[in-house]
Amino acid sequence: MQFIENFNAASLLDSFVSLSAAFILGSLIGVERQIRQRTAGLRTNTLVAVGAAVFVDMADRLHGADGAVRVVAYVVSGIGFLGAGAIMKEGANVTGLNTAATLWGSAAVGACAGADLLGEAFLAALFVLASNTLLRPVVNSINRRPVDEESAEAVYRFYVICQRPVQSHLRERLLELLEQANYPVRDVGQHAFGNADAEVEATLYATAVDADELDRIAAELEKQPGVSQAFWNASNED
Repeated sequence: MQFIENFNAASLLDSFVSLSAAFILGSLIGVERQIRQRTAGLRTNTLVAVGAAVFVDMADRLHGADGAVRVVAYVVSGIGFLGAGAIMKEGANVTGLNTAATLWGSAAVGACAGADLLGEAFLAALFVLASNTLLRPVVNSINRRPVDEESAEAVYRFYVICQRPVQSHLRERLLELLEQANYPVRDVGQHAFGNADAEVEATLYATAVDADELDRIAAELEKQPGVSQAFWNASNED
């Protein structure tokens, strides 16, 4: 009858308050994510907050503050694995970083609630929500501004559309021209483009480029036999 010995009405009430706070605050974070149709929405963020609160509250009850501190460390690392599942990489594009960070924040809210730091849990939830809402217009405003290529770290990609029999030759010619212009190539690939053509793609990093110089390279490549189009573009990635 160990459960009878472990039953304590005051401790049970304390746990109920902690878990309720984690549930409410985690739900608030999750609602914002659900409205924006993110992968980790209402239920996920709520469960993360409540789960973290349960583990910390249980450790605090069994082993006191020292036990709670040890469990918090495990919660932090454990949520890292959960957040990694929300991050997806498609080519050079990475998505889900904000979702993973929000899950981390929800776990912090739950850990505070489980440690009976309800004021801190409320503040943590407030700042997580502020990061996802108040900062969004700022991010959108920055993203809409033209990229200053002299100061921004940009990824540049060069494309050549050509007939398949000459794709290997064009690949080498593209690398040669870029090397002569002192633009190091990070990656190069080629794949089918339509029924008879191929696309050669070279990716390079540079803090600044001479657009006229890259245009001249494109013009030079378009003079090559079998080339239908050559062009380049830039994207800002961090």
